[in-house]
Amino acid sequence: MSQQDCYVKVAAMGLDVHYKFSSVTMRDAQGRVVGRERLEHADRQALRERLASWPKGVPAVVEASFGWGWLSDEMTAAGLDVQLSNCYKVEKMRQARGLCKTNKKDADLLSMLPREAEPWWKVWLVPPEVREQREWMRYRADLVGVQTQAKSRICAVFHRHGIFHDFSDLFGGKGRALLTELCRQGQHAGGVLAPGALTALRGHVRLLDHVRTQLAEVARKLRNDLQHDELTRRLAGIPGFGLILSHVLKSEIGQIERFGGNHNRLACYSLLGPKAEDTGEEDPSKSPLGRHLGRRGNRTLKWAFIEAAHGAVRHGGRWRAMFDRVTKGGKMDRNRGYIRVARELVAVVTAIWKNGTTYQETPPSRPGSPKASVAPSRRELLEKFMSNTRSGTGQPYPPMVPAAKA
Repeated sequence: MSQQDCYVKVAAMGLDVHYKFSSVTMRDAQGRVVGRERLEHADRQALRERLASWPKGVPAVVEASFGWGWLSDEMTAAGLDVQLSNCYKVEKMRQARGLCKTNKKDADLLSMLPREAEPWWKVWLVPPEVREQREWMRYRADLVGVQTQAKSRICAVFHRHGIFHDFSDLFGGKGRALLTELCRQGQHAGGVLAPGALTALRGHVRLLDHVRTQLAEVARKLRNDLQHDELTRRLAGIPGFGLILSHVLKSEIGQIERFGGNHNRLACYSLLGPKAEDTGEEDPSKSPLGRHLGRRGNRTLKWAFIEAAHGAVRHGGRWRAMFDRVTKGGKMDRNRGYIRVARELVAVVTAIWKNGTTYQETPPSRPGSPKASVAPSRRELLEKFMSNTRSGTGQPYPPMVPAAKA
């Protein structure tokens, strides 16, 4: 059978993607294997010609592992229906069938997935524009990590050589003046830094300055996007969120519609939905809130919501009250309090994103529900009572007991 005759019969494809190549399995409508190929990645032009020869519109399943993005873009441009599979679920399917892990068997297994009755294996194929936003935010996160390492190494030099200071922040205005003077002369209150220590200190300070310059460039770009993007501005208005965390939400969530507008699904994806592992009789010593959150989901979103919860608690109002109810005024289980606030922030973000509204400190009443009544003050009650009394008597008007007949 020629290669073109083989392509005519193809109804589904599976690709086991690696760094330099992919193992490809092709199946017909009855699930039979009609072809296997090895797709080389290094020569991009040859790869595009190879993809152009494949049948158009055929579902091609790729695992959501590292490096799938660029290849999925090339496959989509060639007219293939790229679908992304959950690596963990496919791994469990392989173990349940007792299959060994090889490139050929991985591709065979992936090519079988489109024939499943339900798409239990499918995950969201992140579009290029959302992946571009994530690149910016993850690049910034990497820079912050390098900045933290540089600061820690500078502090380590101070500890190793007995250099003391009275600043609450060594890297603030006055602290930076001390660092500049120390790098220039190498002298401190306890003596003179050795040449090796002075060279290391100067190198760490230069690295810190360079990283801060790059962070400032990223911040300018994010501020410019914030001015032109309505959704990011609305998210930044939620207590605890700001320039950075609002961009993190937009890039990591991507499309709120993929959760069906359900904040419970978003909470589970963000590892903020409590998971129970009960079996047999219930243990009264364990509360549902004490069970673990989740282990498979978007850890970046979990970090963002927890960070926002700390800011929301500092903001006060209903968020501080919620935190105090869970932690008994901040005296116990503070982490549980922040998780509770973060979980409520998930619901607020979902409502604002889905409905296109802005944040309100007092949530509006739901359609069809009675409006919340505010209890009148004691002065208002007294004024209302006095307005309904007979002058000079203090008795209700009209009188509660009818006057006697003459």
